[in-house]
Amino acid sequence: MLQMRNVAKRYGATVALENVNLDVKAGEVMALLGENGAGKSTLVKILAGLEQPDSGAIAIGGKPHNIGSPAQARAAGISYVAQELSIVGTLSVAENVFLGDQTVGLLRSPSSLARRAKPFLARIGLGDIDPSLPAEAFSVAERQLMEIARLLSREARIAILDEPTAALSEVEIDRVKTAVRTLAEEGCAIIYVTHRLGEVFELSHRVTIIRNGHSFAPVATSSLQVDGLIEMMLGRRLEQMFPPRAPSVGDKLLVVEDCLCQGLSSPVSFILRKGEMLGLAGQVGSGATAILKVLAGLTPLYRGSITLDGRPFTPRVIRDSIKMGVAYCSDDRKRDGVFAVRNLVENLSAPVIDQVSRFGLMNRRAETTHTQAVAQQFNIDINGLGRLAGNLSGGNQQKVALGKWIGISPSLLIVEEPTRGVDVGARAEIYRHLRAQTARGLAILFASSDTHEVLGLADTIGTFFQGEMVQIGSADAMTAEIITRDVTHPAVAA
Repeated sequence: MLQMRNVAKRYGATVALENVNLDVKAGEVMALLGENGAGKSTLVKILAGLEQPDSGAIAIGGKPHNIGSPAQARAAGISYVAQELSIVGTLSVAENVFLGDQTVGLLRSPSSLARRAKPFLARIGLGDIDPSLPAEAFSVAERQLMEIARLLSREARIAILDEPTAALSEVEIDRVKTAVRTLAEEGCAIIYVTHRLGEVFELSHRVTIIRNGHSFAPVATSSLQVDGLIEMMLGRRLEQMFPPRAPSVGDKLLVVEDCLCQGLSSPVSFILRKGEMLGLAGQVGSGATAILKVLAGLTPLYRGSITLDGRPFTPRVIRDSIKMGVAYCSDDRKRDGVFAVRNLVENLSAPVIDQVSRFGLMNRRAETTHTQAVAQQFNIDINGLGRLAGNLSGGNQQKVALGKWIGISPSLLIVEEPTRGVDVGARAEIYRHLRAQTARGLAILFASSDTHEVLGLADTIGTFFQGEMVQIGSADAMTAEIITRDVTHPAVAA
């Protein structure tokens, strides 16, 4: 169905792609894998008409195609679900499902458009929502599923899914998997980009690796194992994904007692000690992130008590938390994790701007000294601190988002989804950096929808389901099966 031959792309002196080849058969799921910055997104953007190659050829169904725009890509039967959401919040769900579809008349009534959108939404598990409501009324996860519904509506010959499950819970991921399998059964050629290796083995028929802008011959997924696949992606062996757990932890730092807040249906209680990493596991909307937002000063505490290092702690705004030595790293680094159009120096110094300035004037020497120290802690290239944060790979952006808060020397670091959209090599690196911080006495509280991440990273694990904490205990006593049961169907335990 698809042949891409000798595709090359440069951005100035930077080689993004060099003589890359990609072949996908009708009815096949081709996993396109590689580290952040390897060239995967550039390649699929060329196929989607969003970027133009410097050289190379594309054939669809055996016929040469010149894809110069997204409209030409759609005309050729190519549908693209991008990593960054393209849902327009002020438009209705139905209008978003058919966005860009020239066959849907502009004068079609909202009610008829909603009826037409219903079957596509139902196929992706959104059959119960009202398609006439604005898309901004729904969660990020639901908007991601709307993107998949849009793809289904176009009856594509070639479907590109770039990190389609990065913001989804296990239940929603299952919906995407079902949609992918259905598309393949209908003869669609699917290019599936993901950092979740479990999905590769569940869904794909073959794997194409891109490393440093070069492609490698596709390999049958059935012939691969996880360790071998990681080695192919990185070009080296990954000795250990998760660093050893803390041999011991310190005194109590954070005590949460009978706390109730927005997103919780029953109070939660837990203790976090110095040098400890506490992971909260739960799907989107489970309540796992609710108490994190209270501690960050983003949402109010309804009832209960919180003490931090023996002192009452009730932050009203995020500034209160920062003053108390609490740092918060959001799960949406594009929106509020980094300043994309600012360089790394400005990003890394932002939380301590009062320390590197005087009377409103920046002390550039102090700023440089501070940012270099932070960069070294998180293995950020100090020779590239002048680069814009938005031009970095997802893994490097996440290191900047985390590193800037380490610069305030917090006693507590709160992180939502520590490695969302980050490749396997960068994940291992981030895990090492976080564990190194706990070795210095930093307490880390994080929430993640990735079961294996929680199990491998945390010292203590709490599980959440429908606004309630199901259980909390030592990570040594937990298994992937226990966590999955607790965050999907905890009643099974009874």
